[in-house]
Amino acid sequence: MNIDELTSALTERVAQSDNPAEVLRAPEFRELYAQIPQQEPEERASFGQRVNAMKQAVEAAVEARKAELSSVDVCPLDITAPMDVNASAPKFLSAEQGTIHPLMAEMQTLSEIFGRMGFVTEDSREIDDQYHMFETLNFPKGHPARDDYDTFMTVETDADGDPLIAPAHTSTMQNRILKKYRENLERGEAIAAVVPDRVFRNEDLDARHEHTFYQFEGIYVAKGVHAGMLIATLQKFLEEYYGKKLDVRVNPFYFPFTEPSFEFSLSCPFCEGTDKDCKVCGGEGWIELLGCGMIHPNVLKAADIDPNIYTGFAWGGGIDRLVMMKYGIEDVRHFQSAKLDFLEQF
Repeated sequence: MNIDELTSALTERVAQSDNPAEVLRAPEFRELYAQIPQQEPEERASFGQRVNAMKQAVEAAVEARKAELSSVDVCPLDITAPMDVNASAPKFLSAEQGTIHPLMAEMQTLSEIFGRMGFVTEDSREIDDQYHMFETLNFPKGHPARDDYDTFMTVETDADGDPLIAPAHTSTMQNRILKKYRENLERGEAIAAVVPDRVFRNEDLDARHEHTFYQFEGIYVAKGVHAGMLIATLQKFLEEYYGKKLDVRVNPFYFPFTEPSFEFSLSCPFCEGTDKDCKVCGGEGWIELLGCGMIHPNVLKAADIDPNIYTGFAWGGGIDRLVMMKYGIEDVRHFQSAKLDFLEQF
């Protein structure tokens, strides 16, 4: 076996291999080492040196090939890409046939109505801490009202060791908004904001309940604000949204973050109380729509706003329910179903 020719062949094999180290385990090496004892005594040392020199040459080629492979520019993989950049583009549905999801369209309508009333629109969060979910809203730790929210909690914790949460209401933004626009009060302007966004609760699913749904929070703070302004604001919004004159009423209720607190109901915009078989109001003529009230002094204090000078109101209501009533949708689960026969109606 010609050692020089074998050295050349093995180094060439290394140069073409993606795993060059495997060449060092080539059977040719075992065959050469097996031949050393078979050599004449006077040639044995010389033959062994030539075999070792060949191995050293191959090892050097292996290291050079490893360096070459490690320095190759590799295009980073974008795991968010819809397809391989080297593959042909998949067939997409025509954008001309697409529509905005009914909930997104109605959230835009809602924001536009409140925008004309002087309210800014803010986004909520999909993961938050318990400080903003509860404590800034007058739910101290251990408060029994926390149990009413059936909150989803994560294994990840905040700086205090409390589990982070998937917000059960858009009120988690109330403290942040009060602080963000607090300077408005010093300029003699009101704090006025709405927060339409997604929330999560551990609900038993049925035609009227989903674990993921949408709420719109409303906040208004200024000097001399009273409950009559709250009722008038919500009535004006609902009349604008449904495009007709509506009667409204409030019933006393309890929320830790408002005092006094109310349940807000409106006259059925469909049967107007004349149809005992109405599927929307159940023939009662009234629809309980949302919770509201005057912002609790402790909530204002948590945002460094003096409740002796300023008062305000807040509300929180379901957007899904508003849209269901507007279009006569019988099952809230349709919104999350992704069924084209439902979505194409919008």
